[in-house]
Amino acid sequence: MPRDARSPGKKTELNIGPLARFDDGEPDYVQRLKESFKNGTPLIDSLRPFASTQKETVKHSVSFAEGSTDCIAHPKLASHLLLDRIFQELGLNSLCATLKHSLHLEFDLQGYLRLLLFGRILNPASKIATTAQNTLYAESLVEEAYPYHVYDVLDILYAHKEKFIQRMNSSITHSIGRNTSRVYYDVTNFFFEIGEADEDEEIDGEMVKGLRQKGVSKENRREPIVQMGLFLDDNGIPITIEAFPGNTLDQATLRPALKKSFSGLDVPRYILVADRGLCSYKNICYLLKDQQGYIVSKSIRKTKADERAWILDTEGYISQGEGFRYKARRITRSVIDEAHRTQEFTEQVVVYWSKKFYDREYHEHKRFLDFIQKLKENPSAFRVTATQTRNLKRFFKKDVVDKETGEILDSRKLLAMLDEEKLEEFTASMGYYQIVTSETEMHPLDVIEAYHGLTRIEDQFRVMKGTLETRPLYVRTREHIKAHLLLCMMALTMLRIIQKQIVDSQMIKQSKSRYWSYGLSGSRVQEALTRWKVEMLPGDLYRFCDTDENDVALVLAAFGIHIEPRLYTRGELRKLKSSIKTLV
Repeated sequence: MPRDARSPGKKTELNIGPLARFDDGEPDYVQRLKESFKNGTPLIDSLRPFASTQKETVKHSVSFAEGSTDCIAHPKLASHLLLDRIFQELGLNSLCATLKHSLHLEFDLQGYLRLLLFGRILNPASKIATTAQNTLYAESLVEEAYPYHVYDVLDILYAHKEKFIQRMNSSITHSIGRNTSRVYYDVTNFFFEIGEADEDEEIDGEMVKGLRQKGVSKENRREPIVQMGLFLDDNGIPITIEAFPGNTLDQATLRPALKKSFSGLDVPRYILVADRGLCSYKNICYLLKDQQGYIVSKSIRKTKADERAWILDTEGYISQGEGFRYKARRITRSVIDEAHRTQEFTEQVVVYWSKKFYDREYHEHKRFLDFIQKLKENPSAFRVTATQTRNLKRFFKKDVVDKETGEILDSRKLLAMLDEEKLEEFTASMGYYQIVTSETEMHPLDVIEAYHGLTRIEDQFRVMKGTLETRPLYVRTREHIKAHLLLCMMALTMLRIIQKQIVDSQMIKQSKSRYWSYGLSGSRVQEALTRWKVEMLPGDLYRFCDTDENDVALVLAAFGIHIEPRLYTRGELRKLKSSIKTLV
């Protein structure tokens, strides 16, 4: 370090001025500066010529006595060091402290919430089983895990959902940044391994539909389900969720979700991107009234005949190679809003034909199209089943089905019963896609690209159902079901932050052909965090495990975590957390 000119017999080699000029704002700056100088890599560049390039080799002597429990290795999870930092960056530690004080809680709210969140990311299990994971961490997350406190946490999550959502949204906005120029919304559902749906219940003097209801399951399950609407920002990070009874139509979830969960977050103007299941002009009127935009796909087969004719007319299409063409126009709509008033507005209609989309649609309907072809070739040889009748019914000229059996009354007259125009229209529209948008000045290709970004929310549903094992759900009350979904969304948010940090670190080459990039898949991040462990040795020394494994090293490097190949003391282990790069 620079010599003190005021000391007798010493001279100043370099005057760097006050250290405050170099302080990076992180804890223990002076101690870290001394250690970096000792290691030959000082934090202040001008000190590099004076720093030692030779590190002193420290040797440890560790002895094991046969028969001692020290001979049995028990590696502990070290990933809480990183997850704790993200938990703190999301503002959840300070919110837990505030709620614990205001609600006069006697149990460790922050510790149990960390236990539930980290467990959902690393090793999803039931709520009670998750408490047993407390001893798997290098430092216990709660002092003594009492299993039933996890249900107290669920009660608090339910009662204070808006506070948790707002705190995370505010923290993300001021740290890594929220990109809400486009907001993606979609609906999925989760099943329960129970036989009967919930009965309606009275809440605050009002009858409310039971939450677990039998509906159209995305996974073709017969059990009762609950619907969940999820909002994502343009970084693919969750914003908020809302739960609905399982028999709620997708399009009926959007306006309540906006009113209950989204509108109170003070998000600037955004363009909502959603699938055709959400396409309702009552929904669109609500967005326009709130001065928001939309990009929504719309069913071609449910479009008016004159608009379908324009879509299928080859005139006006612009080709982008042999496998893609598009065209667009503006249309003035006159529709009825949710208040039963007539609203008039202009929207841009973008349509395109894709060879890839055509091939996929053809493959999905190949068995049906082959059936029609064989029927035309030999109609007298067919006895049409009830299942086949359901596929064909939309193409019948009139109702000719046996109400008891569901079969066609006279299959010999089947060809005469089919409407050839409807069949031709069905096959002619294959490969076409229609998108409507409020952004009348946006280039059609930009509209298409923005809509394709919706695939990222479908990916997040797969992560929730796969990596985070959100379903099947075993909690049973309305409050705990909604709290469980909120907990899973919070875990997904933490997982997405890790993935975004990996992408931003630019250590992985990204594919330009994808609309969305994760750096590492959710399952690989989960496995890497699970493999990052530390082993306690005699003499209160610690040895990290698997930090040289590819995915583990990548996650650590993305957050500036440098694990040297040496043994650590418990004090050094605790300091490691404070050195983790922030999310700014």
